[in-house]
Amino acid sequence: MLVDFNTLPETSRIWIYQANRSFNEEELNSIKEKLDTFINQWTAHGADLKAGYEIKYKRFIVMALDQDVQAATGCSIDASVHFIQQLEQEYGVDLMDKMNVSFKQGEYVAYKALKDFKKMAKDRSVSPNTIVFNNLVTNIAEYKTQWEVPAKESWHNRFLN
Repeated sequence: MLVDFNTLPETSRIWIYQANRSFNEEELNSIKEKLDTFINQWTAHGADLKAGYEIKYKRFIVMALDQDVQAATGCSIDASVHFIQQLEQEYGVDLMDKMNVSFKQGEYVAYKALKDFKKMAKDRSVSPNTIVFNNLVTNIAEYKTQWEVPAKESWHNRFLN
């Protein structure tokens, strides 16, 4: 059951998928239609899942699930991963690779392989105050407060010394 992302409780579980490039407007509209359809049909052992999504910076797909209503199961999580893999194929993007880093350079969101980000940190091209995206957050409360943070406040900090 699709609901507005902003109506979900802060305890809702989230999954963040970052694209290796920005989506254009046409792609965004198509992806939103596909997300609407997928979430409306998303179930766990036949029970509807109360879920929503948002797309941030034309690059991050954030799916959220109210687990107080119905928890995700292995099969329902597999279904969501399969859905994301279909988006990857259809739009020629990488959404599943966790070994990449997104960070802000002014208003621009940059995307680099982790090894390149490490080199940039070593070369001081990124600083402790560089805004990074911590895609390891697990619920909406963390997403609101710990997703978009200075590198010094994230796991990225280990590369800054």
